[in-house]
Amino acid sequence: MKKGILRLISLVLLLTMLSLLAGCAKSNTETAAPAATPEPTPEEITLKLGIWPEDTLADDIKMHENWVKTFNSKYPNVKVVPAYYKYATDTFVSLAESGNLPTVFETWYTEPQKLIEGGFVKDITAELKELGWDNAMNPTIRELLSKDGKIYGIPRDGYALGLMLNVELFEKAGLVDANGIPQYPKTWEELAQCAKTIKDKTGSAGICILAKDNAGGWHYSSIAWAFGAQMEALKDGKWVAQLNSPENVAAMSFVKDLKWKYDVLTADPTNEDWGTGFKALGTGEAAMYIGANDAVNQPTQVNKLDVKKLALVPLPAGPGGQYSLMGGTPYMFSAKATAEEVKAALNYIEVMGKAPVTTPESLAGMEDDAKNKVTAGIPVIPDFPAWTDPEFIKAKQEAISKNSNIDMALYNDYYEKLKQNGNLHLEEPKLTQDMYAELTKVLQAVITDKNANVQKLLDTANANLQSLLDSQVNK
Repeated sequence: MKKGILRLISLVLLLTMLSLLAGCAKSNTETAAPAATPEPTPEEITLKLGIWPEDTLADDIKMHENWVKTFNSKYPNVKVVPAYYKYATDTFVSLAESGNLPTVFETWYTEPQKLIEGGFVKDITAELKELGWDNAMNPTIRELLSKDGKIYGIPRDGYALGLMLNVELFEKAGLVDANGIPQYPKTWEELAQCAKTIKDKTGSAGICILAKDNAGGWHYSSIAWAFGAQMEALKDGKWVAQLNSPENVAAMSFVKDLKWKYDVLTADPTNEDWGTGFKALGTGEAAMYIGANDAVNQPTQVNKLDVKKLALVPLPAGPGGQYSLMGGTPYMFSAKATAEEVKAALNYIEVMGKAPVTTPESLAGMEDDAKNKVTAGIPVIPDFPAWTDPEFIKAKQEAISKNSNIDMALYNDYYEKLKQNGNLHLEEPKLTQDMYAELTKVLQAVITDKNANVQKLLDTANANLQSLLDSQVNK
């Protein structure tokens, strides 16, 4: 009995010691391997997308909504806010100064230097270097978007002006070859005759010329260069206006003749702007219109011209040569945007397939963009080379070829002409929009007054531009 009690006490003591040893072991283990610290939650970023499509483009909005889903699956901390903004010189400064610009927005290649000078846009050099995009840009375009070695934007695309044709009107006028390809004018004098044939046989205007706002002077530049005009020149360190040169007088007189000698223009060019010009072409009100590769959606998707009835050919030549005005649309960033907001915008642009990379997201964006164009009835055609990365260019072309929905015979001559040395012509370098405004005033006068004195009108325009150059550039 006594021995049994002793054995029981010994067993209890043994179990107690084992329990204490296990507790110590557990305590030592916990001390040696503490629980992992949870990752900090990323700070929420608001990305105001000024590049969101306007309300009328339902297919484009749906595509962006899908891109937002893809984007947020990778960057869930970024709140994407649609903030469609169409750049306008008369509203931009007030929006910028009040802090109401979206994070990223589109403008024109004539504007970056002015926006940089005004402090309205952000230096994004560091963000581009981090991504490796800084050296993948077309050098000419990078120069337009840079100042003092700093980069302030990236290209959405580039363009070169050509001549858009409504193929249906060329067919009705009997101006197509055996394959149905338009027999388009090669010179401006041929254009006048071609436009008259179309007007006589179809009743539609031969060509739509703009004379309402600065777009009138913009389109007119290509005509002036073809007649040999140089509208600004650097002489003795100062910029000199040359709007009243004999060559420019000849070019403006030709436009005047389109109205009063040939009678081939739309009813009132002073009411024609960039948008109404595409409407005239798309609806068959006019057979020809100056336009570019980046706007083929305007006569088709927006104004319902059959995707197979649009052609884009080279601008005609004149006595001074043949030129295509080169420009484009850059993405720029509000000066008030943070570095993290800029990075978010660049990441979204990658998902769109507009960045010089071939990530799975970028490739999917290219494919989505091409498929959307097919669905929306937009010609799927090659881009202007804004980026130079070989893999990106190859991937882009593969997406375009895979989704082709037009006969490239309607576009091939345009692209071949762009490859010729001397064809591409940058816009005049100083106070470009002011110059366009002065030229538009002259266009309005010669189109509304048969007796308008072209030389006197251009003398006045030249004096006005020179005054602006002296007060704003030559100081």
